This record gives sequence, structure tokens and C-alpha cells, in this order.
Amino acid sequence: MNRFVRATSSLWMAAGLAFFAVPGTASAAEPTLSETDFNEAKTLFFQRCAGCHGVLRKGATGKSLEPEANKAKKSKGTLALGQKKLERIIALGTEGGMNNFDTILTEDEIKKLATFIQMPVPEPPEMSLAEMKKTHKVFVKPSDYPKKPMHNRNWQNFFLVILRDAGKVGIIDGDTKEVVTKVDTGYAVHVMKESSDGRFWYTQGRDGRMTKIDLWMDPPQVVAETQVAYDARDVAVSRFGKWKDKYVIGGGYWPPHFVILDALTMEPLKVVSTRGVNVDGEFVNEARVAAVYDTPKAPSFLVAVKELGQMWQVDYSDIDNLRIEQIDTNKFLHDGFFDPTLRYFQIAANASNRMEFVDTVTRKSVGSLKTGKKPHPGPGANWVDPKCGPVGATMHIAEGKLTTWGNDPKGHPDQAWKKCYDTPLDGGGLFIRTHPNSPYVFIDQALFPEEDVHQSIKVVDKKTGKVVKTLRITEHPGAKGLHAEFNKDGTEVWFSVWATQGKKDWKNGEIVIYDSKTLKEIKRIKGLETPTGKFNVYNRVNHVT
Repeated sequence: MNRFVRATSSLWMAAGLAFFAVPGTASAAEPTLSETDFNEAKTLFFQRCAGCHGVLRKGATGKSLEPEANKAKKSKGTLALGQKKLERIIALGTEGGMNNFDTILTEDEIKKLATFIQMPVPEPPEMSLAEMKKTHKVFVKPSDYPKKPMHNRNWQNFFLVILRDAGKVGIIDGDTKEVVTKVDTGYAVHVMKESSDGRFWYTQGRDGRMTKIDLWMDPPQVVAETQVAYDARDVAVSRFGKWKDKYVIGGGYWPPHFVILDALTMEPLKVVSTRGVNVDGEFVNEARVAAVYDTPKAPSFLVAVKELGQMWQVDYSDIDNLRIEQIDTNKFLHDGFFDPTLRYFQIAANASNRMEFVDTVTRKSVGSLKTGKKPHPGPGANWVDPKCGPVGATMHIAEGKLTTWGNDPKGHPDQAWKKCYDTPLDGGGLFIRTHPNSPYVFIDQALFPEEDVHQSIKVVDKKTGKVVKTLRITEHPGAKGLHAEFNKDGTEVWFSVWATQGKKDWKNGEIVIYDSKTLKEIKRIKGLETPTGKFNVYNRVNHVT
């Protein structure tokens, strides 16, 4: 078990709560596991399943995994599906976008997981502000931060690469292609966000551990950390006016809340629950924070409350008297990106099969677009289409399709928030990316079960909206190709080859680099542990999409 998950498990157990307790004695006919196997299966569920199905297994992007039938959710219940069918679904995945876990988990792990999800849902613990403060650690005092870079590297062209299952972030020199260092972070970091100048990076691990990395140190290292939840997803830094680099926010899946911290010291300052009434008028206990972003044109954070179907615009100009606009959109909100003007936010309500559009100046919803099955833009992509003008786009988790829409309400009002075109792809994916200096848009297909598809990247011509090439970036058994990112000047596009831990070769992951115009392979950076997302300092600071 990953040491960061072990640490989180210890916290849960120390809390004296029931999350790690085996449910009461079952009858012979009911699924059962030993205490050891139960805890192992529960950890696997946290690592691999809770993100889509929820800690309470009530479903969101993924279906409900409650043991009993639920007519409202059109769920038969896992008990009705039975052990063998559940094992098959976990192993092979589904056409609805569920990953095939036979390349990640062992046969024995799949069996335990199938049994676990037929058992009663264990009750997870809460986390108070006082408990968060006990986890706060400062490794380098702000007064001891270097006044200038301690190395001669071009740190603005650094790539920060999530090494998912290792609980680390790899820092790679984009000029020399050298791995500068690997720093310990939270388990399975979901995303990282940068300070206004790109020097400091804040990571958010699945285990709720938030870390602050200083790129000026030699080598770069973590200078502070705090645990803000037991299961978390996103982080953002205030970058507006006099509040620039003053606050950092973390969003929790469990407990469902967001936390505002001092960005300098990482001390937690305020926690706000996101439990509430959704857009259908129903109370939701597990109302998770899927994504958080700073708004470039106002002193506020955007908080996507997944199960509520609401975007909360949280004004941080006075955190003692917090002002929150609750903007109704659709369920279930996940991730998104800004348009080129940095005024409008474009976010997927993936289980509603929609993209939602929010004006961060008026703090209101301005549009909703029906797309394909479960849109998932990741960091997103904006470019100029010959017919529709400025556009944004998303791929989808559950079908092979790119959907492109107009996002220029001032210059092209008739096209704003309306579909421009669809482009067929081979299978579902997670990430789309482009750069002004590249004629192409790059799309992965990481969620399709067939190997030749999920190891390939689709290349779409911006001028025609059509696929012009398929890049098979790996043929490594069990590996997936995903997440494009460009270097500082946009001449190179980098992809991750995610070799899975289940195949016992997780350190054989690599980064594959292509010329962004000729599409010729340039180099491979090898020896990386399950690389997934990566972030170029210059492009992220300057909102290059």
C-alpha cells in the first residue's frame, strides 16, 4: 500500500471512527471479508473507484454502487449483480467510460473489490479545522526562502509531472530534458496550480495532502504542507489585485468542503461545508468539490460543487464575512477552463452530458450546451475556427467524440455557447490540449479498453476540425497514452505513457516528446513512475490553452 494512503488510513483509525471498521457479522449467504481483506479492499476502492462512484457509493460520474436496489437512480444494486458479474465489469470496464482494471489490479484484488462493494457502506469520518491545523508542517520558513533562483536552469520551462502511484511530482527541465528531481507529495496528485509568477506550485493529493513546492531551490523541494481532507481533488491560488498570492484553496471530496489557507505559510484559515440542496431541490450529504479555480477578473474562487450542480463564486476579499454566489448549472460538475478573455468559465457537467458556461464578472450562468456522453475537457483547449471564430472544445469519457463550440459572445454573438461541430474519434478520453504555435489539437483516448486505441493520440487540424493523424505513442503492455502539454514556445508537445503498477512495471512510464508541427518524435524521457498530468510553468502562468 502506498505510504501516503497508509498515513491517511492511520489518521482515520486514530479518529476512532467507523470508516475502518468491518461491518457487523453477516449471515452465511451475505458477502463477507476478513478484517485484513476488508481494509485492503476499502483502500483499493478509495484509490480507484471513489472518484467516480463516491465515498458513500451513491454514484455521480459513475453509477451507484450501493448494495440494495435504488429505483430513483435506476440501480439494481450490487447484490443483484452478484460476485462474478461484478468481477467481470471491474476487470473489463464498460462502454460508458469505466476503465478496464485488469491491467492495474490483480485477480485477487478484483475479487476482494467485487465483494467489498456488495457489503454495507462504511461510515467515513469528518475533519475539523483544528484537526487540519495539527497536520500543518513548515519545512522551510518563508523568511529563509531564497531571494533569487539557486540554480541556472530555465525554470519557466520546467514541467511538473504527476507520478501518480509513487505519490511524487517529477520536475523536468524542458530545455535539457533532464529529470531535475522528484519530490514527495500527496498520493495520486490530481492537479497542481501555480503562484502568480510560477515560482511556487501547490499540489493536491487524492489523500487530501496539499503541498507547496519552491522551484527556485536547488533542487526544488516542498517547503510546507497541510492535509485538508481525506479525499480531495483540486487547488487554486488567489491572483487578483492586492490579494495576489495571499490565499490558496483546496477542495474536498470527503469531507465535502473547501478550505482556505494562507498561501505563504500553508496554515488553514477557514473551512466551509458544501453539503446542501441541489438544483433539483434535494438535500445532498456527499456534495463534493470537484474543481476550484481563481477568477482573473475578480477577487474570487470558483468552486464546482459536483452533486449540487452549482458553481459557487467565493469572494475572498473578506474571508471573515465570506460572500458566496451559488450559480445553478447542471449535475455533475467536474473540470473546466477559461475562454481566451479569461472572463468566461467553461466546465463539464459530465453525467448530465453538458458543458456549462459562467460569466465570472456578472457571476451568472450564461449558457448550457448538450454535448456527447460525459464530457471531460481536462485543461481544455481554445483556438480560432475559420467558420465559428474563437472556440473551445471537449472530448468525452463515454464516447469517441470531440465537440467544439463558439466562445466569443462579443465578436461572434450568434455562435456563443452553441455547437460548432463534432469530430468522431475512436474512443473515450480524458484530456485535450493545443497551443497558438501549433496547427493541431491533441486528444487522448485513455479510457477506451482496446490497447491500440488507448495507446494512441488523435491529432485534429484546427482549420478543418478533422482528424489528420493518429500517433501510437507506446505499445508497452498495459500502458496508456494521455495528457498533452506544450513546452514554453509551443514547438514541442509532450505526452505521458502511464505504465500501471498492476503489471509490476510502473517505473517504466515515460514522457514522449513530438515536434508540434511536423509530428515527428523527438525524444523519450524514461524511468518515470506512472506519469499522468504535467504542467509547463510558462504556459500555466500565462493561461496558454
